[in-house]
Amino acid sequence: MAITVEKISIALPQEMAALVRQAVDTGEYASSSEVIREALRAWQHERALRQCAFDELRTAIQEGINSGTVENFDIESTIEKAKARKQAKTRG
Repeated sequence: MAITVEKISIALPQEMAALVRQAVDTGEYASSSEVIREALRAWQHERALRQCAFDELRTAIQEGINSGTVENFDIESTIEKAKARKQAKTRG
C-alpha cells in the first residue's frame, strides 16, 4: 500500500532545529523528516490520551451530577476516612 507524501516547509527555533540535526547526525534517524514524523506521532498519541482523560472526567462529573444531592454530609468524617485510606495505602 503506497503512502501519499506531501512535502511541506516548517520553521523551527534554532534549538529545535539543532535537536533534529543532532538526531540525524548521530544516526538515530535517517532524515529530518523521520524525526518530525516521529514527533508528530508522539504528539498525536499524547493528544489522544489527553482526550480520553477529559472524556473520563466529563463522564465522572456527569455521574456526580446525576447522582443527586447529598444529605447529612459530614465533611470532617469524609476527610478522616480519606486520610485513613491514604495511610493504609502507604503502609501496605
